[in-house]
Amino acid sequence: MGSRPLDAAALRLVRAVHDTGSVTAAARELGLTQPAASQQLRAVERVLGTPVVVRAGRGVRLTEAGLVLARNAVAVQSALDATLEEVAAVASLRAGRVRIAAFPSAAATLLPAALAALRVRHPGLVPTFAEAEPPEALAEVDAGRVDIAVVFRDAATDPDGDGPRRLRVPLLEDDVVVVLPGSDRQDDGAVDLEGLADRPWIAGCPQCRTQLVGTCARAGFAPRVDFATDDYVAALGLVRAGLGVAALPGLALAAVPHPGVTAHPTRPGAIRAIEAVAQPGTTRVPAVAAALDALRGAAERLAAAHVWPAPRRRRRD
Repeated sequence: MGSRPLDAAALRLVRAVHDTGSVTAAARELGLTQPAASQQLRAVERVLGTPVVVRAGRGVRLTEAGLVLARNAVAVQSALDATLEEVAAVASLRAGRVRIAAFPSAAATLLPAALAALRVRHPGLVPTFAEAEPPEALAEVDAGRVDIAVVFRDAATDPDGDGPRRLRVPLLEDDVVVVLPGSDRQDDGAVDLEGLADRPWIAGCPQCRTQLVGTCARAGFAPRVDFATDDYVAALGLVRAGLGVAALPGLALAAVPHPGVTAHPTRPGAIRAIEAVAQPGTTRVPAVAAALDALRGAAERLAAAHVWPAPRRRRRD
């Protein structure tokens, strides 16, 4: 047998010849010319290396090989129809999936609203979610295991640097605030970071810690980090107990109760840019485009809710 595969059109033609007993009638049924149908049958025979039709009086009949093709043509056509219907369902968002990764505070605030809106608009679409810090989430996008990564970065940094170029959809600007024990002060005014140079600090994930160190450097000191935890509830507990101060994003404070502490803007300030990241070109995929729209809408609603410290709608770069 030749290396060229048979296609569904060839099988339909063989089936039509079987049903009509004539190449001419089969061609007419399929909207082909008789010479085109004959040429296609000869091509099939070259692929198979054996005759498919033979003359029988004024018409033709199928050989044993042709009968095998005709018998299986129905099953092949049914499978193709089912496949095309499934593709149509995905394209129209009646079915399909979209895979999202997000960091914890976005998973607690931004993502639930986005996924709920997505379910209302497209109930047949199945979103999946995995919690991941930005470096891991971006690696999953690059590997094709995740469609969208909701990530944060220091707003003052170049988003990609020398790394791979990615599609970045701005969502929010999130102020990083300093959290103090409630006994320190009760107002919510701004705090000069240099006044906290001698205090012990509670640091979070490596990316958060890098931003903290950079912000404190602009204030003229290196923070003494006595505690490290990715758990915002634990960080707030340590602050509440008077064991240190912490720099936390507004989204984290919006996600968890924080009695017994006060949160303050800082001088100098620090801002996290929160973005949805995907591979270039994936906005042409309906499920990905719908999920990005849902994330943008959720970000707008969150910014409008005036949760303090209030995340702001991220400006388009």
